[in-house]
Amino acid sequence: MGMHESKPQQQAHVLMLGLDGAGKTTLLYKLKYNESVVTVPTVGFNVETLETDRSSPGLTVWDVGGQKKMRPHWKHHYPDTAGLVFVVDSWDQKRLDEARKELRRVLRHECLRGVPLVIFANKQDLHEAMSIEALCLTLYLEKLCEGRAWFVQPCSATTGMGLEEGFRRIAYLMKTPFKQTQEDIKVKMRSKGFSITALKKFLLCR
Repeated sequence: MGMHESKPQQQAHVLMLGLDGAGKTTLLYKLKYNESVVTVPTVGFNVETLETDRSSPGLTVWDVGGQKKMRPHWKHHYPDTAGLVFVVDSWDQKRLDEARKELRRVLRHECLRGVPLVIFANKQDLHEAMSIEALCLTLYLEKLCEGRAWFVQPCSATTGMGLEEGFRRIAYLMKTPFKQTQEDIKVKMRSKGFSITALKKFLLCR
């Protein structure tokens, strides 16, 4: 995912949400500038553009503050959203229930019906961070994300691990019909020799 300036590219609106302290702003600037920056809680929003491959639109990423007083304002950013990113602190297990409730509230909004979702399971570099499988179960993702394309991306905003892959994934989901994403996953899993049981487990936490 190129971060340098180049010729103008069609842009798609990606909304990045999550609780305060989840690492949204750190994640965005690590990806954009490959720098670890010291951040303070975002009051309002940050906006950055990211380039993707030539077959996908560029991404205009809106990083909106996650403090409780900011969350009622999230809905003002929902119109025209083509892709949704939700960042979760997978190390701070005490706040996962709060994160689940906020994610459920977001996904229920009419403006976001069917909008593809990538969940960034941040802070995977920390000891005792929750596994992706456990995170899927704790957040009830199979139920919450029914009827939309979704994916869980393990990442670390401080090291950069998984960031490009996650945004490549949201770009892919935005341009690919929902049914096709499911078929693509099944074909790839079968080509690698995974059993039906393994396939079902993978689709549960895709």
